[in-house]
Amino acid sequence: MADSLADGRTRVAYVPSIANPAAPTVDELNGGLLLQDVMTADGLVGFEASTAEVDTSSLGSTFDTKTIGRDSFSGTLLRLKKQTGSDPAFTTLTRGTDGYVVIRRDVAKDTGWAAGQDVEVYPIICGRRRNLPPEANSVRRYEVPTMITDDPELDAVVAS
Repeated sequence: MADSLADGRTRVAYVPSIANPAAPTVDELNGGLLLQDVMTADGLVGFEASTAEVDTSSLGSTFDTKTIGRDSFSGTLLRLKKQTGSDPAFTTLTRGTDGYVVIRRDVAKDTGWAAGQDVEVYPIICGRRRNLPPEANSVRRYEVPTMITDDPELDAVVAS
């Protein structure tokens, strides 16, 4: 068994509307805005779930027991590189813009969307864009907070 590489194998898109987030269609995804090539290498921030613990111990317990509570995502945002000339990500992902962030992992980024592919679908609303301070030997960068507005579909499958 070999390790699965991450480099060049993550596709990220902003999609304005999806009828069924558990099964986004190829047409819906093709209507989205691809972001992976204008994101920094560390630009997919906070899209890792955490699960809260619920204490199920009683007063008579001699051991602390727990079960799972709510899942959550914290600090989700996209870190992007400002483009010269036309910059669709910069002009699209503005405060109050809602839609979906769709992430596909483990397939070459240039491979088109296809039925049967596993994707993660996050319903989001964009917060205020935050320009990052300039640094030596760096491109101009900014961040777009992406608050998750409903349950994400972490095991969605692309439909025809």
